[in-house]
Amino acid sequence: MNTPSIPAFSPTTPVAFIGGGNMASAIVGGLLRQGHAPDQIEVVEPWLPAREALQRQHGLRAHEAPGPFLARARIVLWAVKPQMFEAAIAPTLAHWRDPLHLSVAAGIRSDRLAAWLGSERIVRAMPNTPALVGKGMSALYARCAVSEVERASAQAVMASTGDCLWVEAEDQLDAVTALSGSGPAYVFYFLEAMTQAGTAMGLSAEQAHQLAVGTFVGASELARHSAEPPATLRARVTSEGGTTHAALQSLAQDGVADKFTRAMLAARQRAHELGQG
Repeated sequence: MNTPSIPAFSPTTPVAFIGGGNMASAIVGGLLRQGHAPDQIEVVEPWLPAREALQRQHGLRAHEAPGPFLARARIVLWAVKPQMFEAAIAPTLAHWRDPLHLSVAAGIRSDRLAAWLGSERIVRAMPNTPALVGKGMSALYARCAVSEVERASAQAVMASTGDCLWVEAEDQLDAVTALSGSGPAYVFYFLEAMTQAGTAMGLSAEQAHQLAVGTFVGASELARHSAEPPATLRARVTSEGGTTHAALQSLAQDGVADKFTRAMLAARQRAHELGQG
């Protein structure tokens, strides 16, 4: 039987975090920047340096272990490592009062979470590391028992760190993991390559890095604000016989697009394997 939906999300909605590492800290910071009341946020984090970082960065006193203070939480955000998830649940179960569970743990399917937590009201989110600077991209999936109000609440939490979108099939989160979850590493990989190429052509490392990062930021913003697809934007800066055309021809001859697609398919396959337990 479904339990009642939580009230609509507001700055006074009590939120508990299980795990206080980088991603949890990013979300806590996002909530605080949006005006969430600090005294409505509880964090459980066994590792002392992480608790100290939360105090230093956000002024929050995190708890070493679960306790009765968790009973007031209406949303519980699980930000523990996947291999530690099941063990982290046991000491919390005595304290909940039917909250919405929001997991940012990669790979763990919602049916396993439902069995461990004894609740069907579960949302999975796949964020990425730009959440640390408020530029994250998160995809969310909700089980059937999650109400529209609860979906909106989960989105409000994740939107504190950047953009969000919903997927309606849980398997799509594997593709999300491969594309946006792992995606920042691909960008950093290309930034490394562009910087190395710049230094090989006579620029300093600092100059090459600044040019590469600025180009990614500018091109991404152009793509974000343009109604035209990336292929059209690419064509607009590619003159037949010009410098960009020479570079793109070289990439095509090396099969870079196909190899990049294969790499992302490998990431999706690995995400699927991790989800099998």
